[in-house]
Amino acid sequence: MAARATGRPAKKTGVVIDQVGWEQIRPAAVILVSGPEQFLADRAVRQLRDQLVAEDPSLEVNDLEADHYQPGELITLASPSLFAEPRLIRVANVEKCTDAFLTETLRYLESPADDTYLVLRHGGGVRGKKLLDTVRSGAGGGLEVVCAELKKDTEKLDFAAAEFASERRRITSGALRALVTAFNDDLAELASACQQLISDAAEEITEATVEKYYAGRVETNAFKVADAAVAGRQGEALVLLRHALASGADPVPVVAAFAMKIRGMAKVQGAYGPSGQLASRFGMAPWQVERAQREVRGWSEEGLGRCIEVVAATDAAVKGAERDAVYALERMVTTVSLRGSDPR
Repeated sequence: MAARATGRPAKKTGVVIDQVGWEQIRPAAVILVSGPEQFLADRAVRQLRDQLVAEDPSLEVNDLEADHYQPGELITLASPSLFAEPRLIRVANVEKCTDAFLTETLRYLESPADDTYLVLRHGGGVRGKKLLDTVRSGAGGGLEVVCAELKKDTEKLDFAAAEFASERRRITSGALRALVTAFNDDLAELASACQQLISDAAEEITEATVEKYYAGRVETNAFKVADAAVAGRQGEALVLLRHALASGADPVPVVAAFAMKIRGMAKVQGAYGPSGQLASRFGMAPWQVERAQREVRGWSEEGLGRCIEVVAATDAAVKGAERDAVYALERMVTTVSLRGSDPR
């Protein structure tokens, strides 16, 4: 599904052609799909194919692998057919291209074939740089679709929110956070989860809806433990921790959930200004800032600092620095529940 526009990428020096985000792809004689995020690249190319098929169902689609390219393949596929159908030529692995592909594609850019759309997928690296520079200089009448990796939580939240907005489905901020947390490591899985929830009959998607579908995801359970501990509910946090571990949760994501929450609280402690301003400054969403501000009330700098140290020590412990990972987790939960006071 197409999502709302996320803005046009900043142009690099010397780039003449338009550079757009994946969701803004449009037909052009040559389309460079660049960047490391393969899922977004695949979605952009599918979106282009759907646009072209809608214009002419007789579209002929062919695929090439630039790293296994044989001389003459591109010219053969781009040559006019008997019935003059439009052609979409999708080329993968341009970052590993052969010399023959590089030479012939550079020559092709001097005079692209009519009614032919050449898509060059380049995942990054220096191989094929001359070809990229040539496309970006305007040769062939190109367009660049930038598929940058979504690294920040705010970027993943925006992506997921756009998935629901495009289908006019309502989702609460808590449900959105729980969903992104549960699928933080895999954008394709996150998109799939969004689509499954979109097909749900509920009028509004809530945290309960997310839990119904994805209660088994470790990260969601981990954040429940962290939420209870930060709120000072020590007994509940320990019970949730033991339940999560008994359900097969790995200790590492549990510590990661605590680290994310404590880090957010540390960022906003003592900071003043509108949540939108602070969100931009700290790389957080406005609702994350507001929640962290609520959670850090009543905490001392010393207590927060001690929790940061304990979380770091626990991270090392569950990765092999200590023999008893469960004890280290319980010590962390207790320390955070006591707002950094020594549990001994």
